[in-house]
Amino acid sequence: MNPADFQAWRQHMGMSQRAAAQALGVSLPTLQAWERGASFQTGKLVEIDRRTALACAALAAGIGEWAAIAEAQPHRTA
Repeated sequence: MNPADFQAWRQHMGMSQRAAAQALGVSLPTLQAWERGASFQTGKLVEIDRRTALACAALAAGIGEWAAIAEAQPHRTA
């Protein structure tokens, strides 16, 4: 996920930067760095890790936290 994709996700979700940061469990400056693609303080490039990209996909799909999902579905055995 690149910065443009991340910003497009946030806008698609109709979230402010603050709301998106809260939903992902990160600070506002972290989210802003992801959208810029670089740290404001150092100017170093920042990457949006795979876990964050997957969390964005889960939120877009309406999937909540694991505990809520696990309780709602019966346990399957192979």
